[in-house]
Amino acid sequence: MASILTNASAMAALSTLRSISSSMEETQNRISTGMRVGSASDNAAYWSIATTMRSDNAALSSIADALGMGAAKVDVATAGMEAAIDVVSEIKAKYVAAKEQGVDKTKIQEEINQLKDQLISIAEGASFNGENWLLNTVSAAGSEKTIVTGFVRTGATVSVKSEQYALTANNLLFESNAGTGGILGATYALTAMTGATTDADVDTAITTVETALGKMASAGSVLGSLSQRIDMQEDFASKLSDALDKGIGRLVDADMNEESTRLKALQTQQQLAIQALSIANSDSQSILSLFR
Repeated sequence: MASILTNASAMAALSTLRSISSSMEETQNRISTGMRVGSASDNAAYWSIATTMRSDNAALSSIADALGMGAAKVDVATAGMEAAIDVVSEIKAKYVAAKEQGVDKTKIQEEINQLKDQLISIAEGASFNGENWLLNTVSAAGSEKTIVTGFVRTGATVSVKSEQYALTANNLLFESNAGTGGILGATYALTAMTGATTDADVDTAITTVETALGKMASAGSVLGSLSQRIDMQEDFASKLSDALDKGIGRLVDADMNEESTRLKALQTQQQLAIQALSIANSDSQSILSLFR
């Protein structure tokens, strides 16, 4: 039925054109932002998951920074311990040399004294960001060091994992900068050799130094294990962060190949819809011909 009041064909064509325009706006927004889910209105479930994952990834970034700080502290302590072991090994060699016949023990003692002072310098210098794991007071506040090792989410609960490293007489080189206490306290306090020092006295000194070396090796082993764990955790945190980024991308990123193809199809549909609307509108003009 032809009517001058209602053009059903034009109304249908206009409705189709509006629908196509809306779809084009959505597609163009995805192309411009690169996101398929940019807000909760696009997909509430995916948006919520992606938001939580982004938050966790930000926390992982902070964990990575904390791991780097912990690694630096452990590396400084390890370097100091290794340097101290070299010096103590040299002290041991000096005591062994003192057992040779005709050796001037007082001259050797002078060398040992210099080496002992070097140990104090190493212990004092093994400090990072105000923390020293080789020279400290066991009973002092902060004698237990905490190293962040990970971030864990279990359902809605999140927690930060850490490792405790307690400074004790078994892993501190010295408990004071006067050379007392700690692994090397007894070594530093050894009676100085003189011309009257016997081989038995030297043997006692060698045993004391050897005991210290054993404790230092054990402490160095613990530091090495801690350093290895931090390195592994840093590697894991990096891979986990990458995995989270990929997971977020799968949830909210737009497929640009798909969107570009869709846009071209919509542009074609839009042109056809405009033509259809034009044809529908021209039908009203044909009614005039009936009255000529």
